[in-house]
Amino acid sequence: MKLSEYQEQASLLTASLDLSRQPIAVAFCDIVPDAVPNFDGVVPAGCAFWQEAGTRTFATSAIDHGMCAIGIHTHNLSDAPASQQEELQSSLQAMIGLDYVREEEVASIPVAQRQAKRALYGPLAEFPVDPEIVLLFADARQGLIVSEAVARVDTDIPPAMGRPACAVIPHVLNSGRAAMSLGCCGARAYLDALTDSVALWALPGSKLNQYCGQVEILALANKTLSAFHGRRKEDIESGERPTVEESLQRLS
Repeated sequence: MKLSEYQEQASLLTASLDLSRQPIAVAFCDIVPDAVPNFDGVVPAGCAFWQEAGTRTFATSAIDHGMCAIGIHTHNLSDAPASQQEELQSSLQAMIGLDYVREEEVASIPVAQRQAKRALYGPLAEFPVDPEIVLLFADARQGLIVSEAVARVDTDIPPAMGRPACAVIPHVLNSGRAAMSLGCCGARAYLDALTDSVALWALPGSKLNQYCGQVEILALANKTLSAFHGRRKEDIESGERPTVEESLQRLS
């Protein structure tokens, strides 16, 4: 797909949903494209890359994800340091001790089926390769439209996932279907973008054109119907009892 198409998709999603943060793209590879720099810095967890990617494109390795063994595990990143397994077990045992995760639940945490050496992050509008995942930070009103578009494209109700937030990436990679993540306490501590009113949507890049088409249609429909219901509420509160046809005529 051409870069101009990513720009169009990013513009459409941002405008139709009135997003305050632009869509983020994610892809996995073994060889990094020449024009993509390696990440320079340290983050407390891999989910922090979702926020960093709002302004620049970069490549990461297991070492860059090293402060969060859970994220290395869910993303199935290769070339992880030998200490990663020990850190993973320590993290899981701490969570099990708090009854935050139970032993029998560990196996159900999604893990990417395909192993990769590198993870690329960046704004969708300038992403240099085909995105495998597109991330949207959306509030409840925006998420309503996304959920309706996703249900239409995937012909199923999208799941709402919880901890760990990073698990939404492998879930969507493995299933080929969109999902919403409510985040986790860690992601909400590390990401300013995940305010109490915001959730994260992950869309498989292979169906992004379809999602965009339905988002555009449903955003317009929601805008029209919101005006319809608002005026109908005013009429009913003023003592009138309009039919649906009368309310539609008032709208026009």
